[in-house]
Amino acid sequence: MGLVVGVDVGGARIAAGLVDADGRVLIRQTVPTPPRPADLVPCVQKLVSGFRGGYALSAVGLGVAGFVDRDRSTVLFSSLAGWADLPIGAELEQLLAIPVVVENSGSAAAWAEVRFGAGMGESSLVSCVIGTGLGGGFVVDGHPYRGRFGVAAEYGHIPVVPGGLPCGCGNRGCWQMYASGAALAREARELAKAGAEQAKPLLEKTGGDVDEIGYRVVVAAAREGDPTAVAMVEKLGRWLGTGIATVASVLDPGRVVIGGGLVAALAGVAVPPDSENLELLLEPARDEFRRSLPGRGYRREASIEPARLGSDAGLIGAADLARSRFRS
Repeated sequence: MGLVVGVDVGGARIAAGLVDADGRVLIRQTVPTPPRPADLVPCVQKLVSGFRGGYALSAVGLGVAGFVDRDRSTVLFSSLAGWADLPIGAELEQLLAIPVVVENSGSAAAWAEVRFGAGMGESSLVSCVIGTGLGGGFVVDGHPYRGRFGVAAEYGHIPVVPGGLPCGCGNRGCWQMYASGAALAREARELAKAGAEQAKPLLEKTGGDVDEIGYRVVVAAAREGDPTAVAMVEKLGRWLGTGIATVASVLDPGRVVIGGGLVAALAGVAVPPDSENLELLLEPARDEFRRSLPGRGYRREASIEPARLGSDAGLIGAADLARSRFRS
């Protein structure tokens, strides 16, 4: 097969790219995620159509932050965007006249890292994708695992605090409410609204607008050494390690790869190399993982590594899975 368009639909933005068989993104484009579910299909159609000038497209792989049915065409539910029973694959196929495969974006990112990134050579891998929310995916014995009904690896909704903060999925205390970009931004805004002196550097970055303090603002301040922002990122890392220990007690992976928009922003580049700034997140995650892992000291532990494909992982994985499906 030739070129495939990979699309990664997140809570805040949609990234699309023209991907070749070696996982290289030749052209990319990013737009805000439309607030209304009805606007999603036209938005993706416009993005994909923009790549058609001069290129023969074989398929579209669409990664979505939500539950995807085993038919890999319908989004059953997305707590970030409020979608439910959205047959986006079939609708896009009709509009674009090329095959469309819908994947969970976390699963797509996990597959991309195994095929082309930090997971190469590892047959059992867990991926954590930290953006607005916390997505995930895992590869078991060299194959992406989706579960009986297609909705496996939604471990951002593992309860970590009984009766904790309400999540868009309908439960309380979900892992992503404490280990995500939204959690980081929420804590920073609460500090600013309380008039805390420590929040002044964050407010300066947004011209005094509390509502504009997103996770990228906090991450930028942490990169500059602001102690309050650094402490917030480290706290997020500890929550990350707590949840990874729970996932590892079930799956026993050989490697855990941490990626997504927050990690890319922390490294300061689109495709993060080794970076001291990443250790602000990864060091406390590794420490908390070791403290929380059942049977610690008597078992081999998974390594926790930064993703190598950055925020492109979701679209690269979605494109490669679409290519694999239609090639077979």
